[in-house]
Amino acid sequence: MLKSSTRSAPVYDSLRRAIIEQALKPGLKLPEDSIGETFGVSRTTVRNALVRLDAEGLVDLQPNRGASVATPTIEEAHDIFEMRHCLETEVMRRLCEMDPAPIVKALREHLSEEEKYIATDSTQSIRLAGEFHILMAEMTGSKLLANYVNEVVSRCSLIIARFAKAHSGQCGLEEHTQIIETLERGDASGAMELMSTHLQCVQDRALLNTTEDGAQDVSNILSRYIPSPAK
Repeated sequence: MLKSSTRSAPVYDSLRRAIIEQALKPGLKLPEDSIGETFGVSRTTVRNALVRLDAEGLVDLQPNRGASVATPTIEEAHDIFEMRHCLETEVMRRLCEMDPAPIVKALREHLSEEEKYIATDSTQSIRLAGEFHILMAEMTGSKLLANYVNEVVSRCSLIIARFAKAHSGQCGLEEHTQIIETLERGDASGAMELMSTHLQCVQDRALLNTTEDGAQDVSNILSRYIPSPAK
């Protein structure tokens, strides 16, 4: 089982990143044979990766119907954002009980990466915006809390891909800057309130998108996510 899981890890990582970066849109079919050919692996290896993604809520895997990128409903979207509010408010509370210097340093380094891609690469910008929140959760030292935040942030990427009219990177960048400044001051109540406001803004920006995307070629999309050979 461990060996099989190890073989499927690069496929899992690539599919997950393609979904989070919104290259693979909600509802898109994920044929095991096409994915296997793209990555040069067996269908069993692909299925193992899809099973993991299904468990995380990023893929919908149905018996006899195959897999597709998960399509969250508006009700699920509200529920996920409510859970995210609870989790990330707790993240802020815990961080404010810690030495702010290393936290602020790490977040500012991450913010500089966000700034680098804000105007040139929307897919990287989307991923980095989510990873900002995951990084904060990881710095609490709670693996359980970090895992939960990782999952809800990933699911929010799907929600934004389905419902948002556009990725508002600049707004997110400014809000992340404010969060860092509040953490630096050690203002726990202000930090929790600011995080709640930020997440509400993210949720508000996830407005229904009524436009239809054209047909997507899974193999063509995933060719950009093939891991480089190990040196």
